[in-house]
Amino acid sequence: MKRILVTGAKGQLGREIQERKEILPGNKFYFTDIDEMDLTDEDELNKTISEIKPEYLINCAAYTAVDRAEQESEKAYAVNATAVKNIINSLRNVPGSKLVHISTDFVFDGKNKSPYKEDAGPAPQSVYGRSKLEGEVYALSHEQTIVIRTSWLYSEHGKNFVKTILRLAGDKDEINVVNDQIGSPTWAADLASAIMLILKQSIKDEKRFVSGIYHYSNQGQCSWYEFAREIKKLKKLDLKINPVSSAEFPLPAKRPEYSVLSLDKIKKTFNIEIPSWQDSLEKCLKRIN
Repeated sequence: MKRILVTGAKGQLGREIQERKEILPGNKFYFTDIDEMDLTDEDELNKTISEIKPEYLINCAAYTAVDRAEQESEKAYAVNATAVKNIINSLRNVPGSKLVHISTDFVFDGKNKSPYKEDAGPAPQSVYGRSKLEGEVYALSHEQTIVIRTSWLYSEHGKNFVKTILRLAGDKDEINVVNDQIGSPTWAADLASAIMLILKQSIKDEKRFVSGIYHYSNQGQCSWYEFAREIKKLKKLDLKINPVSSAEFPLPAKRPEYSVLSLDKIKKTFNIEIPSWQDSLEKCLKRIN
């Protein structure tokens, strides 16, 4: 039996992992969020880690308010960077412990024209991106760490683009959505399943835990406008969606113009099959009333 600690358990990804714990029967899960354990409090974190002694820690905790981070940089760095350093320091007291840490496409500048590979040079353009990159550096200082960068995460839980479009469809007849930012939507349920598969392989054979940086999103790419159009089509929404440029829709934090991630490494290393973003969106929408 392995002890598996999941932080940020009330977020989109954390909740999907909770719903999939039966994938790893016979193991002991501990789900925490800031209410139970504040990752920025070193003493509290050390106490919890020393009590649980997790063989695996899945860090889903993050400050993800991308625009607010521009004004609240101290909070963003505290959760996205300092908290990761605290986790690493605590895990040093648990020999053989393994970390799975979630990061973001915002570590890139968005100037690529082809999917970003894991070894592409990061150049974050926002406080959020810079704080997450610093968190990656801390995470990778732990001997056994897998960092998974993901993009455009959504689910039936919490706040995300899909739920925003559905809400706006109930309030408005017409909306504007940017069409010059290209990326890959990621259903949190698919990412959670991939993480559980990685752990399942590792629990069976520790050599299967191959440390390093990996990228995960759903297959394919689209603009936010195309993403919104697909939501409209699948839910048969009575809503006019207008394509606009990012210049017409200014926001405090700069977004990557292109942040499609190469998925080859994670697919080959862990033999993971990844659905298309359209198929996964359809499945998610069926779970949202």
